[in-house]
Amino acid sequence: MKHKQVFSMNLTGPIDYGFRNNYMFRTALQLSQKALTGLISSLLHLPPSAIKSVTITNPITLGATIEDKDFVLDTNVLLNNNTLINLEMQVNNLYNWPERSLSYLCRNFDQLNKGQNYSELKPVIHIGFLDYTLFPEHPEFYATYRLLNLKDHFEYSDKLTLSVVDLKHIELATEADKAYGIDKWAALFRSISWEEILMTAKNDEYLMEATKTLYNLNADDMVRQRCQARMDAELQEQYLLKKIDTLTAENAAKDAEIESLKKELASLQQNV
Repeated sequence: MKHKQVFSMNLTGPIDYGFRNNYMFRTALQLSQKALTGLISSLLHLPPSAIKSVTITNPITLGATIEDKDFVLDTNVLLNNNTLINLEMQVNNLYNWPERSLSYLCRNFDQLNKGQNYSELKPVIHIGFLDYTLFPEHPEFYATYRLLNLKDHFEYSDKLTLSVVDLKHIELATEADKAYGIDKWAALFRSISWEEILMTAKNDEYLMEATKTLYNLNADDMVRQRCQARMDAELQEQYLLKKIDTLTAENAAKDAEIESLKKELASLQQNV
């Protein structure tokens, strides 16, 4: 059931469910092929005209009840019937992103049917939008990784690519990132008010299409329920992560105290 609301460039106030809600992110990309086309063309440095087709190969039933354990977080896209792209929004740092992204990448690369030749394997690209810095010692707004020779950096293959967009460090966007509008997409995803998102999206038809899609989905009761369920799950994740950090710190402090007491005891025993 949808509320009767009309999209306006004069919208104000907070956005109930923005793009950092991974259910909203996934739903909006599935619902708007134009927004998906604009995002992919930006990330891959392609003119929109070079994108002939974008097909989501793992669609969900929009608004349907999905158990958390069964919820598919990533969006698989077949680009121009030639390249497989995996998109995912991740808000909480679960400290397993490198392994998780590699798992998705390899799973999608394992695509041969019986009788096919290995040369027929399609290139696979995994792109994660992270609301935290993956490698704090190496902050970068839009980082891309491939298989390279350790000595001379010669590329082993261009069929496996991992990219990470750090939503916390838009200020580190390079001139190339800005030229292709990747910083604008990141700002759109981080927007928490309608004023902010409309300012970001103005003068760009793809960003505006994504914004309109977000607005329409925020007016859909079933989608809102699913978004709230994801938000509740993320809050529970945050609570558990904080609890783990607290207990880890407490244990580290106890271990340090035990070591100090052992040293003091050893010193006393030596003087006996």
